[in-house]
Amino acid sequence: MGRPAACHCSHPRCSAPAIRRAAVNHRGRSVDVLINNAAQGAQHAELGDIAAEGVLNAVDVNVAGPLRLVQAILPNLLAAPDPVIINVTSRLGSMAAQARGDYAELSTSYAYKISKAAQNMLTISLAHDLAGRVRCWAVHPGKLATEMGQADASKDPRVAARALRELVNSGDRMSPRFVSLGAADLAW
Repeated sequence: MGRPAACHCSHPRCSAPAIRRAAVNHRGRSVDVLINNAAQGAQHAELGDIAAEGVLNAVDVNVAGPLRLVQAILPNLLAAPDPVIINVTSRLGSMAAQARGDYAELSTSYAYKISKAAQNMLTISLAHDLAGRVRCWAVHPGKLATEMGQADASKDPRVAARALRELVNSGDRMSPRFVSLGAADLAW
């Protein structure tokens, strides 16, 4: 079995030098699973007070960082017998759910919602480019009880990690897929 790789993005670690180090560390090794666990948002603000720089920062971390890492280790993924790219996303990145107003009551930043929707499009684009070679999934882990979680978040991150491992080991062939761990798949 190849080696798993993960990108836990915050600005310095998603930099070009950090991505190059990841590629060097995996040189000559296959990578079965790449988990891009990027999470950058901004403080919720009223429309007139939203800083465009915060949106651009979130897109850089949540979208461009995972793209750079996929580009850097693509040969390693293609060398694995059944590779998968997992972009850890959020239900808040669902264009369909947002259009219906499903999360209107949440005070989530524009930066987070926009960047996670863009990350979902990255997942779809990768799935189309890598069809038949690398499965690509957007995975919403659930409402995790973490620093970034909403006030009603109660899911233990360890429970989500176990469910993610089960998903990877399931042999599911669908790609792209927008998974909600422990629930029905989400609409893009």
